[in-house]
Amino acid sequence: MPHLYIITGASRGLGAAMAEQRLARDHHLLLISRRAPPDLSARAAAAGAACEHWSADLSLTTDAAERLQAWLALREGSRWDSATLINNAAALTRVGPVDACTDAELSAALRVGLEAPVLLTAAFLRATRRWPMPKRVLQISCGLGSRAMAAQAPYCAAKAGLDHFTRSLALDEAQQPYGARVVSLAPGVIDTDMQAHLRAGDPATFPERHRFVQLQTQGQLATPADTARLVLAYLARADFGSQPVADVRAA
Repeated sequence: MPHLYIITGASRGLGAAMAEQRLARDHHLLLISRRAPPDLSARAAAAGAACEHWSADLSLTTDAAERLQAWLALREGSRWDSATLINNAAALTRVGPVDACTDAELSAALRVGLEAPVLLTAAFLRATRRWPMPKRVLQISCGLGSRAMAAQAPYCAAKAGLDHFTRSLALDEAQQPYGARVVSLAPGVIDTDMQAHLRAGDPATFPERHRFVQLQTQGQLATPADTARLVLAYLARADFGSQPVADVRAA
């Protein structure tokens, strides 16, 4: 039977790379992002994978969560060997202090980065609570969840919240007869649009800009494809969930 993968933020970067690497005949993918990954239908057909995409604005958090719960509720858990939710989507504000951001920017960053993963996780668990097969929830976190950085306070707050949410969630799921294994995983530094956004920051308000420039010039940024392989390998580990908060580089 196929394995179900639900991946948010799958239109580019790490999310798109994970989706690409999960396209296989025995996989069913549900991708949630503003835009579909390029040539998704053709690549899914070539791989023989079942794949569908929902165009969604994850700052409208309840819409996506309600739709996911309804979609899962209409399906029998027995049709899949396993079910996995990967909350990958995130959002940055402009680079600078919070008072330089609009209320709309701050709200969107926190909704996409923290509220959406919490609501989608709750929807996934409600709908699959009686499904006896292995279930996993992977939150894509960041080292900034434990290390503060100037000029991106909302992003740091969202990742710190995601990590601690996962710690508490792991305790809850351990009490359930068919509980999910959950991990908030930092994937390392990746060559994505987010890195370019940070490198474009004003040094006057972003004192760590030079470090992000150096990461690129010194070739220390991993590709999305290489990182996706590491993250998916971690997801497949037998001890997945033994550490609710982890870093793929320390695995």
